[in-house]
Amino acid sequence: MKARATHVPVGEDQKQHLEFAREIASGFNHIYGNVLPLPKTVLSPARRVMSLRQPSLKMAKSHADQRSKILITDSPYEIKTKVMAAMTDSVPGISYDPKMRPGLSNLIEIMSHFDNGRSCMDIAREYESLSLRDFKDKVIDCLINNLSSIRNEYERLQGAANRHYLHEVAIKGSESARANADATMTIIRDVVGL
Repeated sequence: MKARATHVPVGEDQKQHLEFAREIASGFNHIYGNVLPLPKTVLSPARRVMSLRQPSLKMAKSHADQRSKILITDSPYEIKTKVMAAMTDSVPGISYDPKMRPGLSNLIEIMSHFDNGRSCMDIAREYESLSLRDFKDKVIDCLINNLSSIRNEYERLQGAANRHYLHEVAIKGSESARANADATMTIIRDVVGL
């Protein structure tokens, strides 16, 4: 609220926190006038991405099993190793059925996030005659192709030549956020009478 954000990108699991912030801002505005913006939730079209090893659990950076998640910093070799180790089943062919084939359906969903919103059913139909191994190869190619430019830019920014730049960006961002928060607090103090 101190940042006076009007739209906040959050994951599905964080939506309730933003709703709580909206309620607080709405209550404050009801008493003191239209002072605080009511932040709107912006949900990613990519819903939860599930674990490669346990597709009933959300993929998480904090998960102890490194093979359960794909990181943007993963090398092509790491992506290949993780996808090949992803839990699937022994049913032949490729089909999308989250209840009966959660592991395979998870891989299809991951692939769909990179395919301009193409439906999981369309992807499954396209690859229905492939073996699981051949389909995993398609998922690996998709991930490597889509994450390589992001990983390369991350590595470039983390390089020694950019350490000073990143530090300056962090300082400027911090100063801007602090100034914005101070301005908001000044407005709040004025309307409350402090």
